[in-house]
Amino acid sequence: MRRKDREVTDPAKIQDIMERCTCCRVGFNDGGEVYIVPLNFGYKISDDKYTLYFHGAGAGRKFDLAQAKPYVGFEMDTNYLLHTADVACEFSARFQSIIGNGTFSLVEDPAEKLEGLQLVMFHATGKKDWEFNPMMLKMVAVFKLEVSKLSCKEHA
Repeated sequence: MRRKDREVTDPAKIQDIMERCTCCRVGFNDGGEVYIVPLNFGYKISDDKYTLYFHGAGAGRKFDLAQAKPYVGFEMDTNYLLHTADVACEFSARFQSIIGNGTFSLVEDPAEKLEGLQLVMFHATGKKDWEFNPMMLKMVAVFKLEVSKLSCKEHA
């Protein structure tokens, strides 16, 4: 990271920033074309490793890329505010952001699939223990992104 003065390394602070992010943008390499998808997400941290969970359709470009080209980049951000000035080069912005890389895959295990959906719903609503219609549970695809590299940055 070029601006070490803006780097966030405290795990509790990183988790706090992630909690306030509402969208995770996942970028796939699709034959030399970058395909970026904004997604609702949930997450868990185990042994200092982040796993992000997403839901989606069981068909389509994201589904196909999850199986064919699973190494992805991701970005999430929050707390954006433009600081204006009288001179263009003096404009700045407040923000907090997290970027990283990892492996994106379809969750096959029914128990992990349910856990992933619970985490997505918890992140979106703050409520736990959601019930899911068994038919819908079979139809929805759940994906996970196992984070291999993560960096966090903020600017006031």
